[in-house]
Amino acid sequence: MSGPSPRPLAGIRVVDFSSMIAGPYCSRLLADCGAEVLKIEERTGDHMRTGRPLRDGHSAYFGHLNCGKKSLAVDLKAPEGRAIAADLVATSDVVLENYRPGVMKRLGLDYASLAKRRPELVYCSISGFGQAGPRAGQPAYAPVVHAASGFDHTQFAYQDGQDRPAKTGIFVADVLAAVYAFGAIQTALIGRLRHGTGQFIDVALMDSMINLLIFECQEAQFPGDTRRHLYVPLSARDGFVIVAPISQRNFEQLADAIGHPDWKTDVRFATAQARSTHWTLLMNEVERWTTPRSARQCEDTLMAAGVPCSRYLTVAEAMADPQTVARGTMATVEDAAGPFLVPNPPFKFADGSVGAQPAVPQLGQDTRAVLADILKMDAGQIDRLVERSVIDAPGASVPTSDWAARAR
Repeated sequence: MSGPSPRPLAGIRVVDFSSMIAGPYCSRLLADCGAEVLKIEERTGDHMRTGRPLRDGHSAYFGHLNCGKKSLAVDLKAPEGRAIAADLVATSDVVLENYRPGVMKRLGLDYASLAKRRPELVYCSISGFGQAGPRAGQPAYAPVVHAASGFDHTQFAYQDGQDRPAKTGIFVADVLAAVYAFGAIQTALIGRLRHGTGQFIDVALMDSMINLLIFECQEAQFPGDTRRHLYVPLSARDGFVIVAPISQRNFEQLADAIGHPDWKTDVRFATAQARSTHWTLLMNEVERWTTPRSARQCEDTLMAAGVPCSRYLTVAEAMADPQTVARGTMATVEDAAGPFLVPNPPFKFADGSVGAQPAVPQLGQDTRAVLADILKMDAGQIDRLVERSVIDAPGASVPTSDWAARAR
């Protein structure tokens, strides 16, 4: 009987200096694919360790972003701490960081410094506005970039009856930049495999958000005379639904399903151009059908007819949806407070070799084992670093040689 399939990034080591969301989300995807991720944290820990929801002092928010990694607590302000970091990079394939531009250079941990010892290094920096340019040094979190990129203004312009842009609570820029960084790192690893060279990668949240605005970038250059038609929530008896009859076939199926076959020959709706011109009228007519019916009935009727339609679910409802369950979208991970669910990556490998790994590291839990196994430090050396507050190394850790077994 054969064993489990090898994980795609098994054997790749990542030194992850990032914190908050964008960097950790990227490195979590790398860990999901089998990379060994060494998360270098301040001795006080990643700020997200205090993020709600908390259970017995442990953050599920942090766990969502950092399961499957090893945690090392290292003071990078101390010369010995920086030396430890540089020595770990010298044995690694990838560096990931999301400090403000210039910080890593001041620490002597920038790409130019580290590539002298490790020319084949793939080094990825994530920042708000990029590593160069007039705004490079400005502080930026996702909500700031949402506003700066035109994303918030576009969403505001698409709404009716609002007097200001919407509040921000979902950090699209962070997740989007993380996904771009994830792809860029693997592209650079393939480039190294083919050409033998390392790479410096500069990922900007600003660029990521502008890439999201496909239609809007083109309309900004070539404004139209009419407003783009929008997909709107339609009232149902107990909530809302959204209906998206995009193709001609979708529209004809919609007309038949709600008892208006006459719409197929109505000059206001019969063609895509006519529907675009009279889109608001069409949606108002569809809403007359949805309003007296339950959202579930609307969805079931229209989806059965081949018309794209959905109820507006809560996140909890989406997590429990039969399709989510059948697909194995959620995985169980565990920290010191107990088990909880996080999403698997949105891509599935047929051999099951990619997925969220079950263990969430406690702060510094792997410091001692990593320094011993990778840097070959003895217990006395490690204890002296602890005494001088260069590192924190609480308790016993899982040896590097056992990492693959734990990850499975």
